[in-house]
Amino acid sequence: MSSAPPSPAAPQWLQTVLSALGVLGSAGGLAAIVAVIIQRGKFKADAADTLTDAALTLVQPLRARVCELEREALASREELATMRSKVYQLEAAVRSLRRTLEKWRAAVMAPDATLRRIRATVAESQEGRDQPPDS
Repeated sequence: MSSAPPSPAAPQWLQTVLSALGVLGSAGGLAAIVAVIIQRGKFKADAADTLTDAALTLVQPLRARVCELEREALASREELATMRSKVYQLEAAVRSLRRTLEKWRAAVMAPDATLRRIRATVAESQEGRDQPPDS
């Protein structure tokens, strides 16, 4: 009870030609897709090369500037260390002079102050200065 397949509306030769054109068109389309994929890889490589060159062009001056700034920072640190040392020395000198002035003031303001005692206090302070500092 099977019935025969319906006959096609178009002649057989036309279906064959259309099938052949479809296969050739598909092959051409496939070839075009493959070509685009291959070219896409080349375009990516060219873009990467261009970006790398541009980045290197921008980075080189920055590297030079960073090196210059590092040298300046090192010089500044050395200068700062020298200045700190000088500040510590000056602070020590100020403390010593302040102690001397406080002694002199105490000698002058003492209720039993005499010119002789004041001169003796000043002389003692001067003797201490004439001696080399303890190491």
